[in-house]
Amino acid sequence: MSQLTELLPVEAIRLDAPAPDWQGAIRAAGDLLVSNGVSTDAYTQEMLRTVEENGPYIVVAPGFAFAHSRPSPAVRHTGMSWVRLVEPVPFHHETNDPVRLVVALAATDASAHTQAMGALARLLADSETVQALDQAPTPEAVRQILMRAEEPTEATGSAATAATAATAATAEPTAAKTARDSGGTHKILTVCGNGVGTSLFLKSTLDKVLDRWKWSRYVDTEATDTISAKGKASEAVAILTSREIARALGDVGVPVRVIEDFTSAKEVDAALRDLYDV
Repeated sequence: MSQLTELLPVEAIRLDAPAPDWQGAIRAAGDLLVSNGVSTDAYTQEMLRTVEENGPYIVVAPGFAFAHSRPSPAVRHTGMSWVRLVEPVPFHHETNDPVRLVVALAATDASAHTQAMGALARLLADSETVQALDQAPTPEAVRQILMRAEEPTEATGSAATAATAATAATAEPTAAKTARDSGGTHKILTVCGNGVGTSLFLKSTLDKVLDRWKWSRYVDTEATDTISAKGKASEAVAILTSREIARALGDVGVPVRVIEDFTSAKEVDAALRDLYDV
């Protein structure tokens, strides 16, 4: 059993839940965390404040919000909840509204759940898996889909993706040269408000694209929070983040590229090609 399904028991999955607005949707996900002993009501309030203070950057893909906040005393142990709403609600995101699926994460630290976030990002990037999850009749069915989808498979990718990867691979010598000229590998930061949730989603997608390009040896990636990113920007060649977080960062001295769908390899691929002129 993978870390994702270990963090998401069937009791933490609720389907066709009613919610009047985005606050109600987050509260529904937070209530499941509380009822399963993962966190207290205080953590639910922290998740709400995260959106109030930073905007709807947690809406990382069309129809999908990843609710979370920083590790805190309100978190008893790392866990997740899954709420599929009976009717979508707006989170006031510019491109990814309305939201029907809310997954909440409560983490005791910033690293224990990295594997689970990567697995979830890969699953939600697959349209067939998303459709199956959207139509699953029971919480047990959702969990079975997640378990099956997490089984290792040989990634084939589309012809367009393969062609892009081949083009990028031919540019490897340029990437290697610029990396050497800068004193080693390049670093790209993926940034969110807290550094423990959505930035890990984006890092997983970025790592997948770099692997396809065969550039992983030349480019290091790091998921971090808004405050830390301002200090670490001088170490990086670029930052990938949401529109809301990009506004909060302002001018940090390196290129900042906005990614609307954190699960989209195509969008991250385009951002990299722009950055490296591939």
